[in-house]
This record gives sequence, structure tokens and C-alpha cells, in this order.
Amino acid sequence: MDALSVTEEIPDEVLEVRTPAHFKALAHPFRHRLLFALGRRPATISQLATGLGTAKGTVAHHLKVLAEAGMVRVGHSRQVRGGTEQYHERTFRRMIGEAGDLDATAALLNAVAQQIATDRDPLLHLRHLRLTPAQADRLRATLDDLVGGAEEAGPDAPRYGVLVALYRQGDSGSPS
Repeated sequence: MDALSVTEEIPDEVLEVRTPAHFKALAHPFRHRLLFALGRRPATISQLATGLGTAKGTVAHHLKVLAEAGMVRVGHSRQVRGGTEQYHERTFRRMIGEAGDLDATAALLNAVAQQIATDRDPLLHLRHLRLTPAQADRLRATLDDLVGGAEEAGPDAPRYGVLVALYRQGDSGSPS
């Protein structure tokens, strides 16, 4: 796709983190900030630099890495004062890790940890439950329906991150 072309693409619903390019892109905390900023609305390099308090060259470099990973694209462009202004957007609405992939899990959790660290009043729970396989299946389906079916407010409403994990604990050799 030509960098100056106008696209009418709607971001894919899900990006499964699994390629080396995805891991490279998620390896830097500033790129997490860019992805979260682009989750709000498409933006130019200048808008991102101003909003994130950094130089345009820094933003351009990190956007290039994200674009090479297929995580960001130019959504549209417009002519302004003899130049072209490009609006960058995420190519996905949510990220998931490949089941059982420790690197994907670590990359996603690191991205979320960076965001949680900036929140003044985050909700963070870790709880271990004893469940039968059937109970675990029902809980998984309920959580998936709850998060997947959550309705979004309008574009001017604040954004909230939701992280849901259900995993079976490994045997540690000690009773709990």
C-alpha cells in the first residue's frame, strides 16, 4: 500500500501477537504509549509528539517499527499548505497472545503494566480459585462474553483498558 493513499479500512478486531516483528514492536515502552494513543483516534506525527511530549523524530521512528509489524498504518492523508498530512491508526482493536506462548504473554502484560502505572486509581485483582473443569469453562465463557460484548460509548468518552486472564495454575508442590 502506498503511504499516501487514502484507505477506508476498518481496524481488524483482533491482533494475535505471535511474529518476531510483533515482539520487536512491543519491546519498547514508548511504542506501547503510541499504540494506546492511537486507540483513541487516528493522529499525525505532530499530534502524537505534542500529546506524548516528545520529538517528532522519535515518534516517526517508533511508528515505522509499528508499521513494519503491521500494527499501525496510514489511515488517511490530506493536503495542507503544500504538504501531505498523514493520519496514523492502529490496525486492530484488541490484542491477544497465542495460547501457551510465554513471550506473547510477557509482551502483552508489559504493555498493560506500562498503562496501569499511569492510572491514579486502577482496579487490579489477582485471585486463585478451586474450580472444576466445567466451572472453569463457564467462567471463561462468561468473562469472554462480558468483555467481548461490552458496548463502547462515543468517541469523546474516556478510554479504559480491560485485561482478563483465566489460567490454570501449575503444580507448585505446595498446598494452597
